[in-house]
Amino acid sequence: MSYPILDTINGIQDLKALDEKQLPALCEELRAFLIEHVSKTGGHLASSLGAVDLIVAMHYVFDSPNDKMIFDVGHQAYAHKILTGRKDAFDTLRQENGISGFPKFSESEHDVFNTGHASTAISAALGLARAMRLNGDKHMAVALVGDGAMTGGLSFEALDDAGQDKLPLLIILNDNQMSISKNVGGLKNSLTLMRTNRTYNTFKRWLTGVLETSRFGKFLSRHMEHFKNRAKRFFAPNLPFEEFGILYLGPIDGHDVRKIVKYLRRCKELNKPMILHAITTKGKGYPFAVDNPEKFHGIAPFDVMTGKVSPERQKTCSELFGETMVRLAKENEKLVAITAAMPTGTGLTEFAEKYPDRFFDVGIAEAHAVTMAAGLARGGLRPVVAVYSSFLQRAYDSLLHDVCLQNLPVVIALDRSGLVGADGETHQGVFDPAFLSTMPNLAVYAPSSQKELVAMLEMAISRTEPSVVRYPRGSLPDVPMKTRLYFGEWEIVEPLQKTVIVTHGTLLALARWIAKKHGIGLVNARFLQPMDEEILTYFRDNDIRVLVLEENTVSLGEKIALAVSPCRVRSIALPTEPITHASVARQRERYGFTEESVTKALTELMEEA
Repeated sequence: MSYPILDTINGIQDLKALDEKQLPALCEELRAFLIEHVSKTGGHLASSLGAVDLIVAMHYVFDSPNDKMIFDVGHQAYAHKILTGRKDAFDTLRQENGISGFPKFSESEHDVFNTGHASTAISAALGLARAMRLNGDKHMAVALVGDGAMTGGLSFEALDDAGQDKLPLLIILNDNQMSISKNVGGLKNSLTLMRTNRTYNTFKRWLTGVLETSRFGKFLSRHMEHFKNRAKRFFAPNLPFEEFGILYLGPIDGHDVRKIVKYLRRCKELNKPMILHAITTKGKGYPFAVDNPEKFHGIAPFDVMTGKVSPERQKTCSELFGETMVRLAKENEKLVAITAAMPTGTGLTEFAEKYPDRFFDVGIAEAHAVTMAAGLARGGLRPVVAVYSSFLQRAYDSLLHDVCLQNLPVVIALDRSGLVGADGETHQGVFDPAFLSTMPNLAVYAPSSQKELVAMLEMAISRTEPSVVRYPRGSLPDVPMKTRLYFGEWEIVEPLQKTVIVTHGTLLALARWIAKKHGIGLVNARFLQPMDEEILTYFRDNDIRVLVLEENTVSLGEKIALAVSPCRVRSIALPTEPITHASVARQRERYGFTEESVTKALTELMEEA
């Protein structure tokens, strides 16, 4: 497909050379380009389509990388990547050795800050603005922030801090009433009031028209912000940003690129913290994405004409979790479910529909979700918090202080544990076993099959200690459980020999194949915490050589080595380094989770004196 305007743009200077009248056509070409390429590679389509006009206007008005642009969350930045010299590499998006699906400063000087999780951009932009001021740099920091990211507590902390300083900081609020799922909470309602307050918007248009009719009126329009702010408070008292000391502008049409350019030029003249409120449509330009923005938030390769993705062969862990929660909720009226803005991604959509009074979507606020769950547990309920592994990191303190130290029966359903592939460094769920193993009273379950996942959820919900059930992205094998699940007990899959593999979760199938082939023992470590003391004692008393396989940074291997010393223990685990985007299969190959690598490690272990 040819793109008459886009084909001429190989960098920011080519964009700036365009006549402003060409920008709407460029935006349409960018959307067509995104649909064409993301349909082949997969990626975050809906959010990027919605942000095209804003990003084009930002680069047309501001001077990147001297003006610092930060994207919250980074998956809306595809148009930014295309305009900053990565157009020809876009068919490698999220592929191994290709360009990332998120901003990365190792990839381009225009990516000034790595972003992958929500609500960080305002804090980072404020830091950059202060750094520029201290360095004598007069340029501006610009943060493009989705309204979903605004529900995160970090955004509010940053706004409170930013309002006390007269810095050239612009926050562009990309308001599409969606984050990944439909937005919830008081801020959403406040933004709706701002968008729809007819009295305020009518007064604003009238006042602007009057002031622009004379030179003195234009002077007033430019310099009497205090008067306009007082008028805003009188006619629309629910403007939360003004209370932070931040100038609020808008709302404006976030798909009228020329109007956005006009507003951004005005913002560029002001030396103060500002918010420009733009109304956009997630998925703009592709009807399937507009109709189903959650599906097209992060999507696998799809057919452009139908919008359909090839169906998965097996039920995903998220779907299985959701089905189990619906069944258990019917049996247990005390069971409640919590999500941090991801009911669809975590499989809780049906639960929310059938049990709306027992379902709580708290917005992008993982720490709040966990502490609120602790409160629910103290109130006699059985809360289950469904969250991705990499997002639970934000709730470390809440989980430790508010759940584990109080020994409250909160269940964390930890989705996307282990390697996740194309989402790259910020989303790999590989750190949770290490930090969870430091927490008192906490049970950590690691299912290796669909039936184990269901049995472990049932057990965790029925017991009284805090617990985490961690499961991967995609599917687990649909195979029978050969032995019954007992709390804290591991499963002997292949009879114990002088050499034994210990593993859990997704790596059990590989380990079973190798153990059978080489005639060695195999243990399924169903519980990462507590560990099976009986089996560990057997290892220690019989001088067993142990090879531990874990698809995360080393955790279980170190604990086993300490428990069975002086037995010989070797681990194949992930290094404590950023894990870049590639398919999960390629990531496993890269880090030694293959038959060849495991067999080599076994041979070396058995040959050790």
